Amino acid sequence: MNGHKVEVRVRYGETDQMGVVYHGSYVPYFEIGRVEWLRNKGVSYKSLEESGIALPIVSMHLNYKKPARYDDVLTINTKLKKYSGVKIEFDCEIRNENEELLTTAHFILVFVNTKSGKPIVPPNYILEILKAEV
Repeated sequence: MNGHKVEVRVRYGETDQMGVVYHGSYVPYFEIGRVEWLRNKGVSYKSLEESGIALPIVSMHLNYKKPARYDDVLTINTKLKKYSGVKIEFDCEIRNENEELLTTAHFILVFVNTKSGKPIVPPNYILEILKAEV
């Protein structure tokens, strides 16, 4: 999968008593991937929020293939799958240091005006980034 890659190390608090990453810890990992994907394109999520735009998740689907464990270095790979109007879709995966596929995910997010809470078409500079990636 071609996309933007970022590494994280599994912290103790992200695991259960067996040293296996708790299933709920994967959502923040994928969030790191999406935020860093944007940053790699020259857009910080903070600047989006400051301009009155948020990107809430409206749908997510995760598949757990193999467990990640305490102190593993994980590679999160994030790829834009498609965008249309107010929606943006990402395919993501997490691999361990041995390149074993651990988890896959699909996310749908919607551009939202932070004041009204209503979906909006992203600004042109974001549309240009999206067009270049699909």
